[in-house]
Amino acid sequence: MLKGFKDFVLRGNVIDLSVAVVIGAAFATLVKQFGDSFLMPLIELAGGGGRHGGTFWIGETDFGWGAFVSAVVTFLITAATLYFLVVAPMNALAARRKRGAEPEPKTPAEEVLLLQQIRDLLVEQQRQNAGGPPRP
Repeated sequence: MLKGFKDFVLRGNVIDLSVAVVIGAAFATLVKQFGDSFLMPLIELAGGGGRHGGTFWIGETDFGWGAFVSAVVTFLITAATLYFLVVAPMNALAARRKRGAEPEPKTPAEEVLLLQQIRDLLVEQQRQNAGGPPRP
């Protein structure tokens, strides 16, 4: 189980994923601040302005509809950005590959495959020298 985790971490996907998470969190913060700084004041103005713009009351209960509208707009901005910068280009690339206009990714060269086999054998040899069980 630990070997599988080590292989997963060293494969490189974890680094790509962590970069994506950090960039995504930074982008989400940026869009949220845009909503708080620009959208919310506009919604408050449309809702009557002042401290109580974007809210209504039923009895003693305060309903902040302006914050909800701001969150919806923030979500739409985030979703549109992801769609137009990630999903649409990937779909276009997949369509070109399907038509044959874009070549499929190349398989590793013979030398690369040989180096990977040597690496795997060295890892196995180190494991056996350390007293670990051999891999199946």
